[in-house]
Amino acid sequence: MKFAPAFGGLLALAISIAPVAAFAQEVGISGSPLPDQPYTLIYPQVMVSGGGEVGGPLTINHPTMPLQCVLAVIPVEDTSWTAEGALASLDATAVAEGWNDTLPGFTLGASVVTSYQSNPALQYEGASAGTGEAGPVTLVHTETVDAGNGYTLDCFFPTEVAADARPIVDAIIANFSTQQDAQPVAAMP
Repeated sequence: MKFAPAFGGLLALAISIAPVAAFAQEVGISGSPLPDQPYTLIYPQVMVSGGGEVGGPLTINHPTMPLQCVLAVIPVEDTSWTAEGALASLDATAVAEGWNDTLPGFTLGASVVTSYQSNPALQYEGASAGTGEAGPVTLVHTETVDAGNGYTLDCFFPTEVAADARPIVDAIIANFSTQQDAQPVAAMP
């Protein structure tokens, strides 16, 4: 399964880098409004969710740190897809080229099979070359297939705030479920 980069107008990461405030222990939960595309996205309550049309991508933004995650769900025909198979066949050059328009100079970093709370997912990360005021931007991308749907969860943040942003991203990924009405399984930082 190949997903194109889910986010074209790369965030307000160009926003100035604001000081990082204390992280919330409370959680926000967003679920799918479509019964044939179930999911539960669990994130720190301080983050603000928004999205376009029903069935379109769901975006969550941190109000005091330049951190944004975008969840997209699309129907897929390849229901034999597995995270392990996707990792084994990952084309690093194609991935880097695919993200280059959104993240100029994108270089692929670590690629692994990770765990959503519901099932395994392919995860890779990388960073842009870092031109301009914002500097390098880190991407953490995850994807999986479940019940005829492809799920991508992409989180973006300036590389310089990785120490604060990455624990949040890891908790969002660990708590994500391709099932409706899931409950948190990992604590939010």
